[in-house]
Amino acid sequence: MSIDQNSEQAKASPSLDRETRTTIDTATAAFYFSRKPRTLNKWAVCGSGPLQPIRVNGRLAWNVAEIRTILAGGSQ
Repeated sequence: MSIDQNSEQAKASPSLDRETRTTIDTATAAFYFSRKPRTLNKWAVCGSGPLQPIRVNGRLAWNVAEIRTILAGGSQ
């Protein structure tokens, strides 16, 4: 992700505290984790990340409540 894409994502992504959706797409979850979307895709395939997404119509959806817990230092 380039610097311009990161700044665009930051503008498009609300603070995690203000996120109202129950799940978010990979690019948005990657933004909150400060990782590249490809890293989260690897987590999903290998089962190696701190959480696993659900699949909705072939797309990955990341649980916002679990992301909040992980980023707050808690475990699942």
